[in-house]
Amino acid sequence: MPRVIVGNVTLGQDQPLALIAGPCVIESESHALETAQAVHEAAACLKIPFIFKASFDKANRTSLDSFRGPGMKSGLQVLARVKEELAIPILTDIHEPNQATPVADVADVIQIPAFLSRQTDLILAAAKTGRAINIKKGQFLAPTDMKHVVNKIVSTGCDQLIISERGCCFGYNNLVVDFRSFPILKRLGYPVVFDVTHSLQLPGAGNGVTAGQAEFIEPLALAGVAAGIEGIFLEVHDNPKKAKSDGQNALPLNRLAPLLRRLVDIDRIARQTLSEQ
Repeated sequence: MPRVIVGNVTLGQDQPLALIAGPCVIESESHALETAQAVHEAAACLKIPFIFKASFDKANRTSLDSFRGPGMKSGLQVLARVKEELAIPILTDIHEPNQATPVADVADVIQIPAFLSRQTDLILAAAKTGRAINIKKGQFLAPTDMKHVVNKIVSTGCDQLIISERGCCFGYNNLVVDFRSFPILKRLGYPVVFDVTHSLQLPGAGNGVTAGQAEFIEPLALAGVAAGIEGIFLEVHDNPKKAKSDGQNALPLNRLAPLLRRLVDIDRIARQTLSEQ
């Protein structure tokens, strides 16, 4: 498995568990900075490598009236300030091929949203930037289907690739995580991240918004780390009830540090067990 180097963070089978976390969407510059600072401090206390994530545009909101974010220009300015002031790497997503190059000027990781995980032109544009790519497995894809997505990315010469699991469609308005997915995705040869909070969405089940089941964040996160993943992805918010996107499946910020302590302990045991096999 190649190491994926993202600023001062390295993901890989022989590396500590990495954390990708932040609010779903950029709500304001001050909120992004305050959230990034709080998560950074919690991660640093446990020596957890941290990548800040937030979207400048949520182009796949359920309702036309939903808040989408500040847009690319203003959003990238916010992310650039977070990166400069806190000296932490940045992850954000793109939705169109022409966004890849300007986003690569700021972001250390370009993310391909799950709904767009088969959009060839978008994937190739992102991979050609030279930045690391976090590709989310579509809710509609089997883990074995991701080999075709990976082949698109590596065809450009990019080997800085992260694969994220975020649940599969389970009937209407529901997602489920098949934990067999983690070893299957790891066979593709790249670091695997578990997007816990998006896996707990109830898509479209909130009468025009995406509902969620945040009460299950901790058990799913613990189980994912026990399965031997390389990173955990969490959407966090200081006040989920007032979040402008995905509040119902976000982890309250005050619950982050206790969860991280448990994840570090489990990760240590999981890595020791894998090294002995």
